[in-house]
Amino acid sequence: MDVLLRKTDDSARVPAFAHEGDSGLDVYSLEDTELKPLERKLVRTGISIEMPPGVEAQVRPKSGLALEHGITLLNTPGTIDSSYRGEIKVLMVNLGDKTYRIGKNKKIAQLVFARVEKPRIVEVSSLSDTTRKDGGFGSTGLD
Repeated sequence: MDVLLRKTDDSARVPAFAHEGDSGLDVYSLEDTELKPLERKLVRTGISIEMPPGVEAQVRPKSGLALEHGITLLNTPGTIDSSYRGEIKVLMVNLGDKTYRIGKNKKIAQLVFARVEKPRIVEVSSLSDTTRKDGGFGSTGLD
C-alpha cells in the first residue's frame, strides 16, 4: 500500500519506523511547546497524508512517554479518515505531575494503518441469544 505524504512545513520530519517489525511509524512534533500537568494541547506535525479508500491511520500514544512522563493522547486511538487531507495534529495530555517539554522533531505519537470494513447495517427486531446476554462493564468479574 502506498501512502502519499506532503509536508505542510519544510522543517517537518517524515514519520519513520524505528525498528524492523514495528507496527507504527513514529510521528514527530513540528514545534517546541510545553504541557503543564493536566494540560491538553493539539501539537502540530507539519505533515498531511493521502491513503487509499478503505484504509485509516490510527494515531496512538508512545508507551515510553506514558510510562516515563505520564504523557498520552486523548481520543485514542485517533482516526484519520482516507478523505482527510489536512495537517495531522496530535491531541496530547500530560497526566504527570511535572511540566513536560516537547522539543521540535521529538517523537510524540505513532501512526498505525489499518483496513476498514464498511458494514451494511440491517435493522432487526431481535438479536441472537448468548450466555453473556447484555452483561457489560464488570460482567466477567474483577479477579
